[in-house]
Amino acid sequence: MSAAKVKMREKKLRNQPASVQYASSSTQNGADTPATGGAGDGGPSTEKPKNAHQRSGWVRGHQKDGGGYVKEMPKYITAGAFARTRAAEVSAMLKAVSKTTGSCHLFETLPKHMRRRAMSHNTKRLPRRLRDLANRMREKSLLAGSKKKKEQPKSKSRKARRRHGNLLLEFNRRQRKNVWLETHIWHAKRFHVVKKWGYCLGDRPTYKCYRASYRAMSSHCLLQDLSYYCCIELQGEEQKLLASLSQLTSKEAGPTFAAALSLSGRRQGSVVVYKAGQYPSQPLGPVTFLWRPRVQGSTHRQLWIWAHPTIKKDLLPELQAVCQCYEAVLPPAVPVVTPAEVVPTLETEPKPEKTSDGKQVTGIKRKRTCKDASGPPAKKILGDGTRSPTTPVTWRSSPAGIVINDLTMEIVRYRLIGPQSHSVLAETLEAATDCDEIHKSQPSSLWWPEHCKDESKMNLHKQQADVYQILKGIYSTGELPSGAVLGLTVDDPRLTLPTKKVKALPCVKQAQEVDEEKRKELMLRGVPEHCCQSYLWEQSVRDNVTDNKISEQELNCMRSEVLVPGSRLSPTPLQGRVPILLVHQPGKQVGHEMSSWGAGWDLLLPKGWGMAFWVPLVYRGVRIGGLSMSLKHSQNKGAPHFPHDYPDCPAGVRFQEEQEAELLVKFKRRPPAKRTNYIKHGCLAPFRCPWQQLAEEWELIWREAKEEPKGNGQIQTTTEADTAMEEEMTLHRDMTVTTPQSHFTVLRNIKSLRLLSGWCRPTTSKGQRPCRVGQVPPLDRLAATSFLAAHGMSLVWVRLSLLSKGKPERHAVVCVPTAEDLQLLKKGPGSSGPQEPQHRDHFKSRIKRRKRGPKKAAASSAKAEGKEPDLPSASEPDPKSASEPNATTSEEPKSSSDLIFGLWPDPLPSVTSHCSRVTLGWVTQGDFSLSAGCGEALGFVSVVGLLNTLVNQPREHRGMFLLRNPASLHYRFAKINIEI
Repeated sequence: MSAAKVKMREKKLRNQPASVQYASSSTQNGADTPATGGAGDGGPSTEKPKNAHQRSGWVRGHQKDGGGYVKEMPKYITAGAFARTRAAEVSAMLKAVSKTTGSCHLFETLPKHMRRRAMSHNTKRLPRRLRDLANRMREKSLLAGSKKKKEQPKSKSRKARRRHGNLLLEFNRRQRKNVWLETHIWHAKRFHVVKKWGYCLGDRPTYKCYRASYRAMSSHCLLQDLSYYCCIELQGEEQKLLASLSQLTSKEAGPTFAAALSLSGRRQGSVVVYKAGQYPSQPLGPVTFLWRPRVQGSTHRQLWIWAHPTIKKDLLPELQAVCQCYEAVLPPAVPVVTPAEVVPTLETEPKPEKTSDGKQVTGIKRKRTCKDASGPPAKKILGDGTRSPTTPVTWRSSPAGIVINDLTMEIVRYRLIGPQSHSVLAETLEAATDCDEIHKSQPSSLWWPEHCKDESKMNLHKQQADVYQILKGIYSTGELPSGAVLGLTVDDPRLTLPTKKVKALPCVKQAQEVDEEKRKELMLRGVPEHCCQSYLWEQSVRDNVTDNKISEQELNCMRSEVLVPGSRLSPTPLQGRVPILLVHQPGKQVGHEMSSWGAGWDLLLPKGWGMAFWVPLVYRGVRIGGLSMSLKHSQNKGAPHFPHDYPDCPAGVRFQEEQEAELLVKFKRRPPAKRTNYIKHGCLAPFRCPWQQLAEEWELIWREAKEEPKGNGQIQTTTEADTAMEEEMTLHRDMTVTTPQSHFTVLRNIKSLRLLSGWCRPTTSKGQRPCRVGQVPPLDRLAATSFLAAHGMSLVWVRLSLLSKGKPERHAVVCVPTAEDLQLLKKGPGSSGPQEPQHRDHFKSRIKRRKRGPKKAAASSAKAEGKEPDLPSASEPDPKSASEPNATTSEEPKSSSDLIFGLWPDPLPSVTSHCSRVTLGWVTQGDFSLSAGCGEALGFVSVVGLLNTLVNQPREHRGMFLLRNPASLHYRFAKINIEI
């Protein structure tokens, strides 16, 4: 009997009494076994069924072998037992027919041909024997319906949902989990929004604009919202702050917090911070910082540190430790007010209304009015909506007198990228106008009228306005000193909003009116120190500006009263003055090409004014970029992007793990026949880069090579060096590194990087011509050995430019060319590179056996007992040795159920010698560069492997390497550059 028939039979007999038992198919033609009270001695039968049909019970129809039918009739039947059994079956049948379950109605007990639709509401349609029961059930349902039930609220219509009050409540509810920027609604309508780092951020636009965005960065302006960056404020004595912060940085890696230009407040600085006293290991990540200009006669300083949100959880405890700020300052108590979103309103809970005749009508909703509103109106969330009001954001150190404030989402930050960024700012922002004498004489709760009463403050404002006027005459943003800072107070930009979008361009007339001497001084020396001051630094001013902002409704009412539509509102409202900070962002600072490409300005505002500045900037013809365009901006500048290109930082490690999981899920979604078999392509880790294993293997190779005698210290020829390299790699083909002695680091020492850059013979893109470098000592084995003694476990950031066609991809492998490969370059720079021989997938058979099942796998293994196993070639690692690196290793090889088709299982074999060419590193960013006109890749290589290769390469081919994408077997020639 099939499984479906067995289930159907069990369902039919589930209401049978326990006294009724059904034995196997031996019960036929009214004869019962002793188990059912039939013939026999009355005891249970212990005889086992002879065939499958007897074991499975009653079988419908005639069977092939005659099973299911008893050829011999029983000799006698016990009448009493037979009658009792039949009576139990009849009573069970009657009970099953008369019983009604909760899910069926009374008329369903009738046969199908007697059922009528009208029986459900007219009981006279039923047979007389069922009418009384139907009437009782009908009365019962009427009594249950008469009870007062709470009416379910109807779903609101779209018109009701789109009302301002309801929409605001819904937006506030959705901001409890992920922080929304002030421009979130604007981005949500035009961008693909992703949830990252606790924020909802725009990733890329919904329309095609990749080349248009690049043109905007190259010739006009691209706008980005960077308000998700975290700002941490430090206040205290200057010497104590510098002494504490010096533990997190090192002068070997570049300028620190104590750099003279940055300390004066004239320039913004950038630095990579480490754990206290742990340089060069355990970095936390890059940060930018800005000092408030000194106040005459005071040693008290104020510092803002801007960091990526993934660094904050590591940086904030480290700052508290070095500054000894463990005393949390609780925020001021706010009077508890019942929020409007939890107050029962008339719209969500309908109340009875009275009609003209005095009767009450229930279930009718009506609009909520201000008179009967039982709670205060909801307010728009500004800042971090996920943070609890009782969470401390201030920490104090009583002995040192240092205070740390968390200003995350308290300051809006916009970034304008492009040579015409200053033209966009010049057309959007205007210096604040002075107050009338009437407003000066009267006391005011606003900050600007009180500010205008001070003569010295107004003189400073006029000087800042003059510098801003000179800024309008500059042709390109890249002409200014990098990191320049200008403080300013501007009018509300909504007052000068154009009626339609216009593209902001440099004004030739204004450029001619600007004094040439002042413009040259601004370009050479930057903004004077006293003009870098801004009232954005003061918390009281920021709160005053945020609380007294003019709403859009009030602004539209004022516009409607203007005689000439579209003209500026005059006089300017007192609430329309906003303190801002303009911070210059340097463009490309490394290399010898496209200097200052991607330069721009950062605009810092108080919270609550985000959209008031965003829309006027958009109306000046700028392009809008998201997270993906930030990555392309860093790639074109040749700079590492955080957290993608910081593998030695905790945030970089977390990002790599998340990226690997995301790519693996995407890989598994494809059917096995459509997946790339990375094992056959010789790619060990297509979704991640095992940096630690790479650094350990190269250090082991260098350590063993150093112990071997090297003749008279002469450099070997290329052929001899390649032979020695191949022999060395063959010996270490199946090597595995035990417990790591030290963690790898990224080389950030400026002197060491400058030395490496000179040894690589830096060239322009595509390697057309060499670039001039300073005096660099010659590269030999003695110099390489002394260099590697300090940087043996280090990786170095490099840029690779393809010499021919090709587009590098993420996680592409960087390899060392052999002597035969370098001979191909003599044919021409556009010659194609070598091919990687296809590898063998040793795990494919295991996966097939797993799919075929245990029986077929056992049969196939029995057949294969007489055959010898296929041994891997010398260029292919043995999967058993790869899965079982050491006999003492605690890790066991993965079972066949854990294998994924096309991917190597953990632990990985040797990453340096897995392919026919020796591996040096991997690519983290790769694409066709529109700025260079060729494929460019950015990534990391091992310092040991790089120096070992440079020493053995001939001088004319020094710095030439091979690049291969994960899903390709073709190598491409690339020139490596280390740009400082």
